[in-house]
Amino acid sequence: MKKKILVVEDENSFRKTVLKILSLEGFEAIGAENGRTGVTLAQTEQPDLILCDIMMPGLDGYEVLTILQQDPTTATIPFICLTAQEDRSAMRRGMELGASDYLTKPFTRTELMGAIATQLGKRERLKQQQNNAVQEAIAQLNDLVYYDSLTNLPNRLMLRDRFERTLTSNPHQPCFIPVAILSLDQLNRFNNTLGTDYGDLLLQAVTERTLRYVGPQGTVARLNSEQLALILPPLTEKPQVEETARRILGLFSTFFSILNDEVFLTSSIGIAIYPDDGQEIDSLLKSANLAMHQAKELGGNCYQLYTSAIEEKSYDRLMLEMSLRQALDRNEFILYYQPQVHLKTGKIVAAEALVRWLHPERGLISPAEFIPLAEETGLIVRLDEWVLQNACEQAQLWQQAGHQLTIAVNLSGLQFNQPGLTQRIIHIIRESQVNPCHVEIELTESALVHNPELAICILRDLKDFSLQLSLDDFGTGYSSLSYLQQFPFDTLKIDRSFVRDLLSSSKNAAIINAIIQLARQLNLKVIAEGVETREQYDFLCENNCDLIQGYYFSPPLAIAAFEQLLTERLHHSFFVKDL
Repeated sequence: MKKKILVVEDENSFRKTVLKILSLEGFEAIGAENGRTGVTLAQTEQPDLILCDIMMPGLDGYEVLTILQQDPTTATIPFICLTAQEDRSAMRRGMELGASDYLTKPFTRTELMGAIATQLGKRERLKQQQNNAVQEAIAQLNDLVYYDSLTNLPNRLMLRDRFERTLTSNPHQPCFIPVAILSLDQLNRFNNTLGTDYGDLLLQAVTERTLRYVGPQGTVARLNSEQLALILPPLTEKPQVEETARRILGLFSTFFSILNDEVFLTSSIGIAIYPDDGQEIDSLLKSANLAMHQAKELGGNCYQLYTSAIEEKSYDRLMLEMSLRQALDRNEFILYYQPQVHLKTGKIVAAEALVRWLHPERGLISPAEFIPLAEETGLIVRLDEWVLQNACEQAQLWQQAGHQLTIAVNLSGLQFNQPGLTQRIIHIIRESQVNPCHVEIELTESALVHNPELAICILRDLKDFSLQLSLDDFGTGYSSLSYLQQFPFDTLKIDRSFVRDLLSSSKNAAIINAIIQLARQLNLKVIAEGVETREQYDFLCENNCDLIQGYYFSPPLAIAAFEQLLTERLHHSFFVKDL
């Protein structure tokens, strides 16, 4: 691809001469007869290099340089000043403003091409350095995020990849793949009584024994402090699954030797089978988890295969679903807003809109209870649109009152993959008359992974409408980190699970620091959610996080309480001493 060079020169004959030389040298050359046109072309054409005359009527070369340096999209473009003067003070002024080099008129073709080659070479080297830094950060995050530091097992994030490998290893041979969740019944008791160090040794011993049984054809992953997930080797006959379950239970029939102690453990095992109980790892894990809890209810130290009867909804859950279907029509939902604080200025610069359900009989229902139900039933699509519409209308009211806030709104994965999403979002924002620059759409990684190419197109359409885009719960999804360079996000949102344990977990602290470094390389903002303590706040300040959100500053607030907080903080920045 030809390199593009913009020539900003008011002298017509000289400009044409330079453009002709550049074209003959194989460049794509474009010209501007004045500074104003030059700025416009630089911003729209994004050239690889700019040649600009200093002395021009109207907008001179210094002013062109100043404008372009203030625009992030053009600030890194090499800028060579052209001048007929040899005044060193003028040259110094240009270099101080950000110029890359100077050429004094008249100059030879050799001088021109030499200066261009030097600056293009520098830019290519800078791009390569930035790309290397991004790749190093991605590799570091892969090591930190996808493996458990205690057992060195893959964690939940790696299960999808391992499951896909199992499926593709024998694509033409019919088979059943058991996916199990193994819960260690007494592990928490050992942790609470003898300490987590003792419990860690016990978990490591369990891991070693389980890995030996599963072998290289299976996968063992750590889900949490007392649960392992197993993708077992494929079986040719379904009845073999029960024999496999009995053998796993048999792993715990003999004691574990821990610090000269003979420790006995029991386990509860739930098993789901591909393809009968699910086609994807998420649904299989869900089914296995339901079966595991059934095994626990039966007293533990046993296994349970998933059946459809296990997942039958209780009467209360069914009633809740029926109420949820009517809740939107009955106007039972309300929005709360949680402030987002800029760490450098201490100001409230944004707020996340969070939906709450005010049930006429049960009162305020937690989103943790009704959001999963809304996603399962598909009602999340209508609910997401209601949230976006009401948040945009409220944002417009606040903007009219003089509060220039960005309002962040979550979109579910189901909503994101609905046809016509972009048109509906644009219609809602235009109806509310809110400035789209002050609306941020938050998406989780899981919403993007099923069709990354389509997701990139949708995100770019939203970005073209001037919306802000945020990647929510970063580090907890399944997407390849290499896709992050292609997604046009403005913000990475560090998941609260990393923030919560950052002081007690060196791994979490390292993950947060790596995410911040990665964001810097990609020119993204970083917001940490779930900030609840002074120590977390101090850590994020020291590591140059951009924004925080959490109970340390404020819980989610109803509109009246949020407006009161805005009024109190309008001329008063948030700092620790203020609380």
